[in-house]
Amino acid sequence: MIPSSDFRIAVLPGDGIGPEVMSPCLQLLTEAARAAGGFGMTFEMLPAGAACYRDTGNALPAASMAAARKADAILLAAMGLPEVRYTDGTEVAPQLDLRFDLGLYAGVRPVFSLTGIPAVLSDSRAAQIDFVLVRESTEGLFASRGRGIVEGDLEARDTMVITRPGSERVVDFALRLARQRKSHGRPGRLACVDKANVFKSFAFFRKIFDERAQHFPDIAAEHAYVDATALRMIQRPWDLDVLVTENMFGDILSDLGAGLMGGLGFAPSADIGSEHAVFQPCHGTAPDIAGAGKANPTAMFLSGAMMLEWLGERHAMPACAAAAALIRDAVGDAFAGTADQRAPVPFERGGGAGTVAITASVMLGLKRPAMVRG
Repeated sequence: MIPSSDFRIAVLPGDGIGPEVMSPCLQLLTEAARAAGGFGMTFEMLPAGAACYRDTGNALPAASMAAARKADAILLAAMGLPEVRYTDGTEVAPQLDLRFDLGLYAGVRPVFSLTGIPAVLSDSRAAQIDFVLVRESTEGLFASRGRGIVEGDLEARDTMVITRPGSERVVDFALRLARQRKSHGRPGRLACVDKANVFKSFAFFRKIFDERAQHFPDIAAEHAYVDATALRMIQRPWDLDVLVTENMFGDILSDLGAGLMGGLGFAPSADIGSEHAVFQPCHGTAPDIAGAGKANPTAMFLSGAMMLEWLGERHAMPACAAAAALIRDAVGDAFAGTADQRAPVPFERGGGAGTVAITASVMLGLKRPAMVRG
């Protein structure tokens, strides 16, 4: 159903550099929506995170959760602080609560070469990197979160959970994504990434993958062990299209993918369920640079673009997809530089461009096509 006026976006700025990258992202989203036309957005700021837990004893207040549940989409910056822990010693991470409580089973981690960002790999084909890692986000090893057992300070156990319903829905999601990408010129290939040669749970996951792939005969289905996939992501990442894997494997491989993009400051992500979706950068709260103006907001910007794409697909609104394209193009233009605008080089890439400078460059790139149309 299309909202009667504006999309209602639940905004969780979180901790550390979270608020610093969220603020310019909201400005960029507003400008992109205005330039594309046809829709608006209302942002509702919600308290949550480690600082919220430290100050109130609640990392995700019931009111914040209720508002997020009612929103059309959820935009999250970063949550967690190293010094703020639950009583069991684990870090405060309400973003995981959102995944489980809202059934956000598909963790989508796109990996692609960014125009203007020097490739991490020396091979000229690195500019062709464009693949998506789909991570099952509600089961796997993460199903043991908060349930692990330590016996007599001698042994600890966490149990991996792989279910048929959970596996079927994430594999189907990945197959549909591969089909969608194929319609835009990509290979239409999906790899099941597992460790089926060692663990029964992964052999079960692979079995379900093969069953579901039979319903998508237009998609080339293949198998890959996780260790071999990590090697392939370094040696030949340009050959990859869509990968689907278990929660923990996906967590690890997604950071490797971020490294291929130039760092976590460039890597967007989404956690998508049947009714809800959260969009957030892959990076953490980086408390060591919080308040210093050094944070790279690019991953936050690209996560916002992913949110617009999802809203556009969900509500059949082409203007949302147009706004997302404007943001992606503006990011590319910013880092490519122009005759009258030098490309910013973020701190993590050895430069001195922080949040303000990168935002200004991207904003300029966003306004440029609007001036051409005008």
